[in-house]
Amino acid sequence: MQPAKRLDGINEYYFSQKLREIDALNKAGKQVINLGIGSPDLPPHPSVIQILFEEASKPNTHAYQGYKGSPLLRYAMATWYLKNYGVELDAETEILPLIGSKEGIMHICMTYFDEGCSVLVPNPGYPTYASAVKLSGAAPVFYELTKENNYYPDFDQLEILIKENTDRPVKGLFVNYPHMPTGQLPTKEVFENLVAFAKEHDILLVHDNPYSFILNDKPMSLLCVDGAKDVAIELNSLSKSHNMAGWRVGMLLGAKEKIAEVLRFKSNMDSGMFLPLQLAAVKALELDKDWFDELNKVYKERRMKVFELLTLLNCTFDETQAGMFVWASIPSTCKDGFELSDKVLYNANVFITPGGIFGSAGNNFVRVSLCSKIEIIEKAIDSIKISF
Repeated sequence: MQPAKRLDGINEYYFSQKLREIDALNKAGKQVINLGIGSPDLPPHPSVIQILFEEASKPNTHAYQGYKGSPLLRYAMATWYLKNYGVELDAETEILPLIGSKEGIMHICMTYFDEGCSVLVPNPGYPTYASAVKLSGAAPVFYELTKENNYYPDFDQLEILIKENTDRPVKGLFVNYPHMPTGQLPTKEVFENLVAFAKEHDILLVHDNPYSFILNDKPMSLLCVDGAKDVAIELNSLSKSHNMAGWRVGMLLGAKEKIAEVLRFKSNMDSGMFLPLQLAAVKALELDKDWFDELNKVYKERRMKVFELLTLLNCTFDETQAGMFVWASIPSTCKDGFELSDKVLYNANVFITPGGIFGSAGNNFVRVSLCSKIEIIEKAIDSIKISF
């Protein structure tokens, strides 16, 4: 039995492979310090965990749930969006809870893209965008984001890519701000230009927005642009903002028609999220600014230590980037980020992510996660000092 052709060109996720290698090194006694993966090491707020415990202890909360999610969760998401982004959403028709926003990327691709069409995908960018597009049968077409253009789309380049792909018309455009992996923040003007571009070319604009609260005082949603719902759909998540990565609580936001279309696919893929998780997520969404202030205080301290680590490696970086990573240019003495990453791993037993896994435009960069305690980052610094 051979795998389906849809898996042709789809490789195992880089971190899945690398974690096995790191595990083997650890078994050999290396004790590798992993500064590569962006999985929050801090817990959710205690009140959120308490709600999960209380609701999971009830005998009547374990049944299948509605495909659209609990009304309580949808209304909490709508309130959260209005409070933090100034975006008004109809909780009944314009919000779809997800089992993590990564699931939503796949649902969108399977709902809107097919063989014979193409989708614009950022380079560098989150690898799942391209993989999900390929699995849908469509073709990813990469547009390059450069440091010189502040990692914003070059609309002239996008125009050229659309003209070059008339044989497989462009139906979608993935964007992600604050951008991962570079940490670039959005501007209202960039969002307005993206919406105008999508309208002009009649394409679906997909905005992935999980990092807007991390080291950023001004969270922004693409849906704040007038008329955005006509062409755009937004993904968001509690994974990073509320330290709930393993809980798998995400959301899809957009016009009534688009939510209904995605639900046609999603409802055939799962049977709803565990109700106690949904009710705990409601509590998380009710947390006030103090929660984010405390969270960002920790990340700011860690970021300063990561700056110190990267300086030891002769890397350069922008100190204003947002999100839970630091994106840095490698020194000219290294061929690419993979070479630097391997040197650090095999000489200092510290893993940092090579930028090339996010696309060819990331080859001369590395990314370091802020999801480790200060003491661990300091230990990594000491190891690098000894080894380099």
